[in-house]
Amino acid sequence: MMQNIAVYAIPVLFAISLHEAAHGYAARYFGDPTAEQQGRLSVNPIHHIDLFGTVILPLLLYLSTHMAFGYAKPVPVDYSRLRNPKKQMGFVAAAGPAANFAMGVGWMVMLVLLIAFGVQEEFLLKVADAGIKTNAVMCAFNLIPVPPLDGGRILTSLLPLDLARPFARIERYGPFVFLGLILLSYTGLLTPFLGTLVAITVWLFTVIVYPLTLLLT
Repeated sequence: MMQNIAVYAIPVLFAISLHEAAHGYAARYFGDPTAEQQGRLSVNPIHHIDLFGTVILPLLLYLSTHMAFGYAKPVPVDYSRLRNPKKQMGFVAAAGPAANFAMGVGWMVMLVLLIAFGVQEEFLLKVADAGIKTNAVMCAFNLIPVPPLDGGRILTSLLPLDLARPFARIERYGPFVFLGLILLSYTGLLTPFLGTLVAITVWLFTVIVYPLTLLLT
């Protein structure tokens, strides 16, 4: 168990933190400097760690259920300061899962290179594999189309205004939605849907990295 925690520590820390940082950079690009003004526009994980959400909650869940969910301190985004709030909020929301997708590809490149060059250090191989799995799960989970998850905000930006407004109100119940999704995952009811999304995400990682794999083998 301690070995698994050590293996997943770095991938989980960066997956959660860079996910939040990506929201801030995207928001600044579209006109909202709030994160920068509050000193949160950074790829340094220290700026995004939430003691409970990033450390305690994932450990408690892993020790009790062997599943780890967590969150970082949300990067502040003032959607009203975006140049086109309704449209661009979707891009800001998508930046988080996109960062996880990019990191997943990066970890897969690392795994391919380690194998190709004959590295047999088990810890490094496991960390790379953990990076792939962690980012695939975070990317897929956050794309579930329910506010306050990123997928919900993306869907809000795509819906007609008369539908987007009532749908966006679900976000005020965010903690309960998050808790409900954790319980659904724990009971296995969410597993078929989430498992399919994760499998598709990992397959996309493999497709993107395949030319490198082919070259090295």
